[in-house]
Amino acid sequence: MNIYIGNLNYRVEEDNLRKALQEYGDVSSIKVIKDRDTGRSKGYAFAEMPNDHEAHKAIGGLHETQFEGRLLVMKQALPKR
Repeated sequence: MNIYIGNLNYRVEEDNLRKALQEYGDVSSIKVIKDRDTGRSKGYAFAEMPNDHEAHKAIGGLHETQFEGRLLVMKQALPKR
């Protein structure tokens, strides 16, 4: 399952997110979205977890919790239109 992770602190890196998500299960990939020109984080990321049950547990466990000073927004990512 692809997970949207929003309201990230701009200093958060992929390794930080991976550690938090791995408490709920296997993480295939994480991508912090960065501005093309500045290289600065845009404040959101996408994570891929192969097991949907574990992904739902991660969303439920981390949504609206404090992470690096900000409340996370976690939900299943919708496909591009």
